[in-house]
Amino acid sequence: MSNFSSNDLRRRKLQTGLTVTTLTLSVASTLFLLLFASRIGFNATSTAGTLTMGITSVFSIFTIFIGVLVFAIGAVLTSFISFLMMAQRTRDFGLIKAAGCPNSLVAGYFTNELLTTTLAGCTLGIVFGFLFDYVATNIVFSSYTLPNLWFGPAVFAAFFVLAAVFGLRPILKASKMSPAKALSPIDYNGLIVANKRKPMSRGGLTWRISLRSLSRRQSANIRLVILLSIVFILLTVSVAGGLITRDTTISWVQNSVNPNTVVIAASGLGNQYIQLLTKFSGAQINNNFIYSTSSLAIPQSVIAQLNSSPNVGLVDQRLVLDEHVSEVSNFTVDYDTQATLSVGSNRQGDSIVIGVNPSTLDGNWSLEGQFLSANNSLEAVVGDSIAQSMYSVDPDLNINQSNPLVEGISFEDTTFNIVGVCIDPINNGLVTYVPIETLMNITGIDSPNLLLVQLKDSSSSNITQIKTMIQSIDPNLNVFPLNNAIQKDTNFLSSTWQTIMLVPLFSLASAAFCLVSYMIIMVDEQHQEFAVLRAIGARPKFVVFSLAIQSLILLLSSFGIGILFGTIITVIMLIQNPVVTGFTMLQIIIWLSLALFAMFALSLYPAVKLAKTSILKIMT
Repeated sequence: MSNFSSNDLRRRKLQTGLTVTTLTLSVASTLFLLLFASRIGFNATSTAGTLTMGITSVFSIFTIFIGVLVFAIGAVLTSFISFLMMAQRTRDFGLIKAAGCPNSLVAGYFTNELLTTTLAGCTLGIVFGFLFDYVATNIVFSSYTLPNLWFGPAVFAAFFVLAAVFGLRPILKASKMSPAKALSPIDYNGLIVANKRKPMSRGGLTWRISLRSLSRRQSANIRLVILLSIVFILLTVSVAGGLITRDTTISWVQNSVNPNTVVIAASGLGNQYIQLLTKFSGAQINNNFIYSTSSLAIPQSVIAQLNSSPNVGLVDQRLVLDEHVSEVSNFTVDYDTQATLSVGSNRQGDSIVIGVNPSTLDGNWSLEGQFLSANNSLEAVVGDSIAQSMYSVDPDLNINQSNPLVEGISFEDTTFNIVGVCIDPINNGLVTYVPIETLMNITGIDSPNLLLVQLKDSSSSNITQIKTMIQSIDPNLNVFPLNNAIQKDTNFLSSTWQTIMLVPLFSLASAAFCLVSYMIIMVDEQHQEFAVLRAIGARPKFVVFSLAIQSLILLLSSFGIGILFGTIITVIMLIQNPVVTGFTMLQIIIWLSLALFAMFALSLYPAVKLAKTSILKIMT
């Protein structure tokens, strides 16, 4: 039995290869997405030191949408390709049964083929899934850690069962057919017996033949349109939603520091601040650094000299400290019952606390709420990681209501009202902004220890001039450009988005191979018809045009449905205040158009191959 099955699979090399490849890509894309998403984190407590929790939550929402669609495509693809593979064998079933072979033995032959291809596709998919994860992790995170290996067996089992179940259905159906019925083109090609048709006129012959062929395969066509529609939904969500969300999250990081900004601080603190800023992209920081040392204070003469410099546009004085902070709960009133409800608890954590002057601020954060209003108030703005780690609902701690904008934050025996939540890459969002005068008063520190200076000209010669000027007053001070640090963060964020957006390409390739397999069946069903037409004078390009029309109708129907529902999902899942530029829209249109054209071009391979085949060979 194994020799028969292996020989039969080798005899159908193209169909077997397409089946195994389709299944491999479906399994690999699903496994890779699960592995990569687990490295980023599906929730606020699993960031593993990468990304702020606010940006991680955006990734989580996007990844869940993509994951559901990828698995749905994988499941439909697996069932469809298994169905196609076994449905083609109905005629073989009839021939073997007509030769006297028992039903059980015939079913065993084809079941063995199904299990062989399924096992090969699922095994290769698991191997390539882990391989893709290894490559992507080393590129994005620059280091590799062992993933959750249990994802492999789970994905393997899911797809193996799907392929086996849907592949066995046509086998069991064919085993109940008589040899004569199995040999009938009506059955082994899955055609519908059409009503008696009038002879076709010469006008519009290509369209008439194409539409008739499609109408005879309604069940299979509907399945394929559903499959391709899901693929184009995934493609629309991943391309449109991914590009827009990528540009928006990158703008959050870029806007946290204005362009042409440099840090002026003592060398130790300057380097530490750069590490805090690039912790977002994997930098390691010194957790034992002492920020309150008096030697880090910046003299007022340096600040005065910078303010008088013609090349300086803004001097943002900051006091950077490391504090242990506490949540301060509050109360709210239920408008329906007028009951007083507790909001939050007394959770604690560590945060970089930065004192700033709201009137001379360098940065334009993405905010929920508002920024500080005065330099001597008891107001605070917390980073998104602080908000999600210390101010989130936690049923395990019996915290049913929590809202940072209703609560407060406390450190140094002083309570601040939280007026805003910002997304900031500094210390991965574990940061708190308070008025610098208030921070100086409660800590007893009378000078800032770091300056953000916005230059009108950030050329190396001007930076050198600024450095020489401040070191003439205090030799311990140095200048640290921030452009490279911000660029490192945005590159990391961009590469992470691009990696996730590669996953739909696997599904697109799987669907393309599945479409080619389906076109092979359509060619097989119509080959004698095309041979007769060519014998009476039809040119080879007639064959290509006819099959191209069938492929184009299926693709355009699916593309329209996919774009419609994909756009709806994209609008629903878009974050607030998305960044949508004309260039982004052009990218979306180009990518979707290229995907449609690539699938159409690939689907023509069976038609071109048939057109190049001689009439006698087609008839045999």
